[in-house]
Order: sequence, then structure tokens, then C-alpha cells
Amino acid sequence: MTTAQLQRRRAVVRGLPLAPAVVLLTVFLAGPILYCLYSAFTDMALTGSSGASFVGLDNFRKAFTSSDFGRALGYTLFFTITSAIIGQNLLGMLLALLMRAGGAVVRTAVSAVVIGAWVLPEVVTGYLWLAFLGDGGPLNQILGVLHLPGQDWLYSQPILAVSLANVWRGTAFSMLVYSAALSEVPREIEEAATMDGAGTLRRLVSVTIPMVRRTIATNLMLITLQTLSVFGLIWTMTRGGPSGASTTLPLYAYQQAFQLSQLGYGTALALLLLALGGVFSLVYLRVLRLEEATR
Repeated sequence: MTTAQLQRRRAVVRGLPLAPAVVLLTVFLAGPILYCLYSAFTDMALTGSSGASFVGLDNFRKAFTSSDFGRALGYTLFFTITSAIIGQNLLGMLLALLMRAGGAVVRTAVSAVVIGAWVLPEVVTGYLWLAFLGDGGPLNQILGVLHLPGQDWLYSQPILAVSLANVWRGTAFSMLVYSAALSEVPREIEEAATMDGAGTLRRLVSVTIPMVRRTIATNLMLITLQTLSVFGLIWTMTRGGPSGASTTLPLYAYQQAFQLSQLGYGTALALLLLALGGVFSLVYLRVLRLEEATR
């Protein structure tokens, strides 16, 4: 037996323990993914004929020519930018800075409140905010005490209401990520900047933020992908209404696939949502590569 044959045999022997894991991944991961890809190019339905015909790109053409899809895409972008890129990201950074500057009591109190909101299931969070923002909820009662006009926020501003709820629920992740990054920033550098006459804001913008830029890009990518897939929170609060005014792409795909029984079209919508997440990821990865190139 030659040396090359012996090495191949050893490689096969070493790989045998991994064979069951490879089979399981193929059956339960790769299999469903390939089936979804196939379904997106068919007219598969939940009701009616059991067969499915290949329709090519018709499902995608239908999506791009549908005003409902365009509206759902707009609400998805608004929800993601408002609640993740702006809300969770900025509030998470502010809370992390507060915890870094505060004492043990402040850190404990902030962590307990913010992380407590994070660990709640989406459905529970949705019902809490449904009660809080409702016509007779605590928010309108507070506004009444202040002699300010109240309203049914879930009816008048549904997409803004679910965005606010998502900020409340998801900010803890950004706070924890930024707290870990800020703990690695040497205080000696900040003290040197203070001695050079830099104020708090100047020190933050010119010293602290540049040292955690890589973490900011990574956090933005993670919370963006998480927010794009939010379903339970919005469904619990508004069901995508009123009149589709808070229907994001996950809800729109669900409605088409399971309420209207257009499974093939719903799967195509899910793939478009996946592509949207890929676009965001490519942008953030590009930022990370630029950051590495400038270091």
C-alpha cells in the first residue's frame, strides 16, 4: 500500500464519526432548503390539487408587480431602520455608556430592567404593548392626566407602535454587546484626551466611538437580521393591520402562504426576504473590510 493510499484510508477512518452528523444535516437542513427553493418556482398550494406545476419566475414577477408587496417592503424597511438601526443601536450604546460611567447600583438596575424586557417572549411583549398603547391603556391615561389628547395608537400609528415595542424588547442585546466593547477601551486614552481639553462629547466622538467601530458594524448586522425576521410581536399587536398598515414581509409571506394557501408564492416571498437580509449583510461586511483595511 502506497503512502498516499494509507493517508486516504486514515482520513476516511477519522471522518467516519462525522458521518451521522453529515447525514442529519443533509436530511434536516439541506433537504428543507432545497425543497423551499423548488417550491418558490412552482404554483404549489395548500388546498386544491395535490400536484404542483413549475412556473419559473412567475412568483417573483408577481411580487415585483404587486402593490401589496411594495407596501410590505416599505414597512419592513421602516420597521428595521427605525427599531433596529436607529432605536436599538443608539439606545443600546447610550445605556452601555451609562452603565460604564455609573456605579454598581446603576449597572444592576439598568441591567435588570433592560435584560428583563429582552428575555420575554415576543408574544408576551406584544400583549404588554397592546395593553399599554390601547385606547384605554396606561399611555392614554397618563396623557389625560397631563391634559394631552390621547388616541388609539395601534390604529392611528401601527407601524410606529410595533417599532417602539421592538426597541423596548431588543435593546438589551445592543447594550450587552457595547458594554463588552467599551470595557476593552483603555481609560488611559480617554484620560489623556481629557487632559488635552476634550469634553465628554468630543471624547466620545473622537476617541471612544472610533475604537469600537468594528463592534458597531457587527452589532448592526446582527440586530438588522434579527429585526427583519420579527413576526410574533407584530402579529400579536396588530395582525398586520389596520388595512395592512403594519404588514411587514414576514407577515405578508405568512398571509399569502397559509391564509390564502399560495404556498409557492409565499415561499418566493420568504426567499426575497432572505435576499434583503443578504443585501444588508453585504453592506455591513463591506464596512468591516474597510475598517480592517484602515487599521
